[in-house]
Amino acid sequence: MAYVARLKKEYQDKVVPALTEEFGYKNVMQVPKLEKIVLSRGVGAAVADKKLIDHAVEELTKISGQKAVATISKKDVATFKLRKGMPIGAKVTLRGEQMYEFLDRLVTTALPRVRDFNGIKATGFDGRGNYNLGITEQIIFPEIDIDKINKISGMDITFVTSAETDKEAKSLLTELGLPFKKN
Repeated sequence: MAYVARLKKEYQDKVVPALTEEFGYKNVMQVPKLEKIVLSRGVGAAVADKKLIDHAVEELTKISGQKAVATISKKDVATFKLRKGMPIGAKVTLRGEQMYEFLDRLVTTALPRVRDFNGIKATGFDGRGNYNLGITEQIIFPEIDIDKINKISGMDITFVTSAETDKEAKSLLTELGLPFKKN
């Protein structure tokens, strides 16, 4: 039998019926689902030191379990001494089993390690059913060895859903276990 991530099975068994009951979907294909998770990180100091990009790619690869790629600048910006085509950040896109595994690790291990954690803000929705979450320190992930990092930096995590509205997306992410702050 093929491996199925815990959260994927939970989505099929619990989340789909709960969302169908809440929003009154007539078909299970109408129920919103998590399509992908994108982890991205800008490295502004990489203009001066190219090795910082390699460190960022390496850390994102460790955190996500999938090879990260360097992102390059699209235009020249003279004030930042930036040229078109220079590496300026790193990103990785997770889908399928790896996406659910990462979400599971984020909710159960990484977020509880944040100091004075009360939940994540519910203001990161974009109006189309996607959610953006900013993390200030990469050391909350157990995969990162605190002795081997050269600089503490943050990253952005984007949850792309098939939901039509922010309300549906928030219900989906809440059912999947993201701990939103109580208003």
